[in-house]
Amino acid sequence: MPTDASHKLIPMTTFVIEYYSSEGYADLQILNLMNNYAVFLKKSLHLGMFVPVDEKGNVLKEPKNYSSWKSLDHNDGERTDIAGFEEYAAYQKAEQNCMFEGFKVDYNGYSKVRIIASYDPSIELSFNKNDLMPTGYNDIESLTVFDDIFLTSAALKVIGIKNKQ
Repeated sequence: MPTDASHKLIPMTTFVIEYYSSEGYADLQILNLMNNYAVFLKKSLHLGMFVPVDEKGNVLKEPKNYSSWKSLDHNDGERTDIAGFEEYAAYQKAEQNCMFEGFKVDYNGYSKVRIIASYDPSIELSFNKNDLMPTGYNDIESLTVFDDIFLTSAALKVIGIKNKQ
């Protein structure tokens, strides 16, 4: 397993080279993983991959005291009996669908939404509210121009990488 590359978005060539040099051979499992990563890189981008959105693609506002609520062991995202906390549960479910960590809304206007990486404000994307597509970026692979975009456990699961936490 590559040293920290499993949690970072990297170009396909880097992924192949690091996995092959790490494993020393390409068995069926490694080839499947490489295929999964290639398919992942070709996915079209949408706003919900970065920040929690509702079913219509509108940005959800983080509920008050959400971080504290989420930190409680019994609010691990597996419960369905959260009476009185539906807003929290809906936000948590949308958050679990995000593919990239650490993004926040910088501007939410009438026609566009701008997001930035909280750990590096120079990583900025603008989404048109009509089609929820980012300006200048078509697919996940186009984001590999940035040095530090981190994958969530949901993204690692799609790729087939076991998340070690």
